Amino acid sequence: MTRVRVRGIYATALTAACLDAGHTVVQASEPIRERFDADFPGDPAEAMIETTADRQGVGLSGDPEAVAALRERCVDIGVDALDWNEPVPASAVFDGRVVETTGGGAVLDLGEGREAYLPFDAADGYVETDNELRVQVREPAAPWLDGRATVATALRTPGVGALAELEEGDALVAATPDGTAEHELVQTTEMLNVDVPDGWAVRWGRAAEGASFAALREALETAIERVDDLENALDEAGELDAPRAIYRPMETAWVWFGRDSRFALDDRRDTVTATMPGHHRTKAATPAASRAVDFAEAVGVDTDDFPFAAVSSAFGPREGDTLAIEHGKPSGRLITLGSGTVTNCEPSTGKLTLEREMHPGGTYDALETEREAGDVAITRFQEGREWYMTGYEAEDGTNKGTYVNVSTPVELFPDAIRYVDLQVDVVKYPDGTVDVVDEDELEADVEAGDVPRALADRALDVAERLAGGLRD
Repeated sequence: MTRVRVRGIYATALTAACLDAGHTVVQASEPIRERFDADFPGDPAEAMIETTADRQGVGLSGDPEAVAALRERCVDIGVDALDWNEPVPASAVFDGRVVETTGGGAVLDLGEGREAYLPFDAADGYVETDNELRVQVREPAAPWLDGRATVATALRTPGVGALAELEEGDALVAATPDGTAEHELVQTTEMLNVDVPDGWAVRWGRAAEGASFAALREALETAIERVDDLENALDEAGELDAPRAIYRPMETAWVWFGRDSRFALDDRRDTVTATMPGHHRTKAATPAASRAVDFAEAVGVDTDDFPFAAVSSAFGPREGDTLAIEHGKPSGRLITLGSGTVTNCEPSTGKLTLEREMHPGGTYDALETEREAGDVAITRFQEGREWYMTGYEAEDGTNKGTYVNVSTPVELFPDAIRYVDLQVDVVKYPDGTVDVVDEDELEADVEAGDVPRALADRALDVAERLAGGLRD
């Protein structure tokens, strides 16, 4: 089975899921070693699962078959775990054309709608608009984050969570975990007695510290084997011809965890170590909550339900706060529907009212009423509810219609309200007529593989129940 390295706030739960599926977890952190009665070798990983920077989900990179197997395990966590392919995967090589330069780097067109960001300090030489460069992906970007994959001009052998990679260069060792030439891995490289190809240098990863000689040798030999694949791909590509893809040795995929999935991860983690309800929901909301959650679990705080009131009191949201509405789409994109002021917050019930001033111009979706100066949108959310309702009012208080979004369960984070929109909506026109709209868009997402059938059916059921309630 797959050898996988797991990191981040979901590591304990996903380690349990991987072990249950027969995968081998390698290079485990010390807390993971303490929590499990299992063998965790220091061997090279075939794939890596790592929490995204915003803690909303995980990225998976590595051998295509390994990524596919691990992706299935992650998606099986809960009905609102959604997944997407990455068109600019880790370690891929592209010929890119510079389309824009910024203060710290350049934006590259990689072809077929793909873009990447090249920091100037990761480029070999001066970079300006219309330059054609051969680059390699260092860090892919999740589709819901507002960013591009980060690339560099120096090429390396593919490796995710690797003990060792080879990088273009003349030295024997290009980098050690602490960045010094005195690190013991420099001497170890010579002692391994492995012939490193000319023009390539060893880059040791953090996990190489403390790894066995056998593991280090295997990692280095694997990296050397990959040099041939990379050089053959470059030879076949020939001269620069941007934009195009040159080499794709690995796959990258993304899994976003909805609220239900975070609670399912809590249940999985609780089979291994004491876990408070809402452990992952709270940690996903803000990095500041991580130590508080760890402390509560360490001292044995006893609670049967997610303590939203305590979390809201400590970290937000609170009345008077400004919150963004982060409107995820089934395609993986994230749209921010502006920000508003919290005019009412009920921590005991998880209810919150957000008020936004609307800009004039156009009409309100599906309601077909004009958006005018002075209009106000009053939106009512509740933690964990699979829909939210927005009422639009004119400056004089005249009703301009009601719009109900059906979504994955809503999460009220300290700085944003987060969910994935499931396309189908319910509208109540100013004359009192009620319609369910956009079912066809939801069906299209099901056909595209962006929304599971079970989640779509749940959304349609919610919409019909809401429409019945609004008609009464």
